[in-house]
Amino acid sequence: MSELKPPSEWRRLLLKVSGEALMGDSAFGISQPTLQRISSEIVAVVNSGREVGLVIGGGNFLRGANLALTAVDRVAGDQMGMLATVMNAVAVAAQLRALGTEAVVLSAIDVPVICDRFTHRGAIQHMAEGRVVLFAAGTGHPFFTTDTAAVLRAVEMECDVLLKGTQVDGVYTADPNRDPTATRYDRVGHQEALSKNLGVMDAAAIALARDNGLPIVVFSIQDTGALPKVVRGEGTSTIVAD
Repeated sequence: MSELKPPSEWRRLLLKVSGEALMGDSAFGISQPTLQRISSEIVAVVNSGREVGLVIGGGNFLRGANLALTAVDRVAGDQMGMLATVMNAVAVAAQLRALGTEAVVLSAIDVPVICDRFTHRGAIQHMAEGRVVLFAAGTGHPFFTTDTAAVLRAVEMECDVLLKGTQVDGVYTADPNRDPTATRYDRVGHQEALSKNLGVMDAAAIALARDNGLPIVVFSIQDTGALPKVVRGEGTSTIVAD
């Protein structure tokens, strides 16, 4: 069973956002106003006394799976996607530091000139000392999404919850942007999310969360102030827990 503690008892959490969340209204790359807004909300969570980890996708630059449709093979495409996540992590870490919050990037692949390599012991120490830890380069292996990497890191770090910031304010019975009759779940089980293919995360990520009793809270990262609200137990979201 995955028990979701009340938000007031969340000590350590992991936030997962897509690379596209950093684009704002842009068609590519990073929007500075959006970067600053999201970073400011992370700072607010840190200042509330939580230990925070962060996994960011790389879709604002490229998606390895899409490149596999071209002459670039899937392994090479996924490796390029890992590097895109490193770029995003470095950008967010720099913005957090500019706002006065310590942050460190730990990569699952070796890029020693830019950031340190991920180790479990090192990540735990950084979080315990109050730094935001940005987990970059996914799992370090092709064929695994950053959603799976987020669940993996959340489980490794013994996080109380994984917060999934998306384009919509929760999990719906169908895509609300395409189906006006779609309704939002207040709560749904991991297994139901899997069996109904609700699109919370990819199947490997949901199964890993289910098997390790990791609750997931899905909310809209597009809504200003939504992240601090979720951490306070306010706002609109969907809880994924059995």
